[in-house]
Amino acid sequence: MFEKLFEKGLWSTRLMTLLAVIFSILAAFALFFLASADLYHVLIQTYQYFFAGFHPENFHADIVADIIGAIDLYLIAVVLLIFGFGIYELFVSEIDVAKGTGGDKILYVSSLDELKDKIAKVIVMVLIVSFFQRVLHAEYKGALEMLYLSFSILALSLGLYFLHKNGGKH
Repeated sequence: MFEKLFEKGLWSTRLMTLLAVIFSILAAFALFFLASADLYHVLIQTYQYFFAGFHPENFHADIVADIIGAIDLYLIAVVLLIFGFGIYELFVSEIDVAKGTGGDKILYVSSLDELKDKIAKVIVMVLIVSFFQRVLHAEYKGALEMLYLSFSILALSLGLYFLHKNGGKH
């Protein structure tokens, strides 16, 4: 009897993962809201540029950087959603509602390794977007720095190629 009671209590501790699920979903909402607010700010600046005579010095580069920053936030929010859904499905229960909508293929996770793979792919995309955002504001003073940039882009391209070469099954 003690063994059954202990095992039931032990099994119930998996529900502590609900904290991770709830807070990762809430954090994803926060990031979606922040990214949307950033894009709203971009729209306001664009409107001012065309209709209110607002012409800052590096307007185009700044707008592109702001848009890329918002994309970065959206991608991180997606990582949090994937994490939250994956932890819930692995430790608590399958999400029955997702089965009929086709969403089960995107967010369904059958193992911890599959969850790590999905999260790693999105994180790599976040890093690439962050790299692109930094490249926009970089100043190149010589051929060697341009060569470094070229090698960085080549390394990112090779990394993406190898990441997706074996990952077509997810």
